[in-house]
Amino acid sequence: MGTYFVRRIFIAIPVFFGITVLSFLIMNMAPGNPVDMLINPNIPKELLELKREKFGLNDPLYMQYANWLGGVVRGDLGYSFSSYAPVSRLIGERIVPTLLLASASLLFGLLIAIPVGVISAVKQNSKLDYFLTGMTFLGISIPPFFLGLGLIYVVGIQWRWLPTGGMTTLGGAGGAGDVILHMIMPVTVLGAAIAGKKVRYVRASMLEVLGQDYLRTARMKGLREFAVTSRHALRNALIPVIAVVGAEIPLLLGGSIVIEQVFQWPGIGQLTMEAILSRDYPTLMGVNLVAACVVLLTNLITDMLYAAVDPRISYG
Repeated sequence: MGTYFVRRIFIAIPVFFGITVLSFLIMNMAPGNPVDMLINPNIPKELLELKREKFGLNDPLYMQYANWLGGVVRGDLGYSFSSYAPVSRLIGERIVPTLLLASASLLFGLLIAIPVGVISAVKQNSKLDYFLTGMTFLGISIPPFFLGLGLIYVVGIQWRWLPTGGMTTLGGAGGAGDVILHMIMPVTVLGAAIAGKKVRYVRASMLEVLGQDYLRTARMKGLREFAVTSRHALRNALIPVIAVVGAEIPLLLGGSIVIEQVFQWPGIGQLTMEAILSRDYPTLMGVNLVAACVVLLTNLITDMLYAAVDPRISYG
């Protein structure tokens, strides 16, 4: 297994550089530059040109990328064009709220998807199966931002049960309880989107496993249906679901951009939108760097979990 993962790491290095190069090129294909955001009647053209020179925007693209990559190798992600703060500090302040929101949403979604998918498979073609399948399609069909705005209006404004945005109450004492209250609605929205997609995979995987011969043998030996389903069927059914969940994590970070804007959650998603609107190239490249690392690390961890769950898989 060690040799396999060493090979994967060597493969990940050129993939990583490819992601950063494409991100840099796409970012610079947009018309204008960050200095254009400073234009107003009181700023002379000479000062704008000095700003371009200071930011290195007059250098060729390959030199700008080389300078950025050299800083990354030294552990320096540069400085924000808009706030002049170190990009590493900005990302460090925002990554924890995003990871907290994403992990809680993933856990919430799986806690719904796995039992609902199992019940739907065990009760195949029953009224309960049709009801759960219908609710699944409903969860997939509703856009997360629409559901989020609906919850804000009904639960936050009309009923006043939960705070409508932010991570803590302004002027409040804060604490874990306050953070949890602010997390309920965004976690519900993201978790519902995850559950809606994962129920189908769990159900399909369970239906395939439930028809296997070894489960018929277990039933003939007198095992109860609950034991057959929970002990023997569920573990094997979850093996292909692991890959799907692994692929969901990068998408979850991307989806949190919209949800963080809706709920004003102070995470990477909100930082990304601020950087896009101000054309803050160093911050955008820093966020893309973190996203690339998350994708590559997630794929590696998924392979390790595959090997741990399924003894038939060997990475020798």
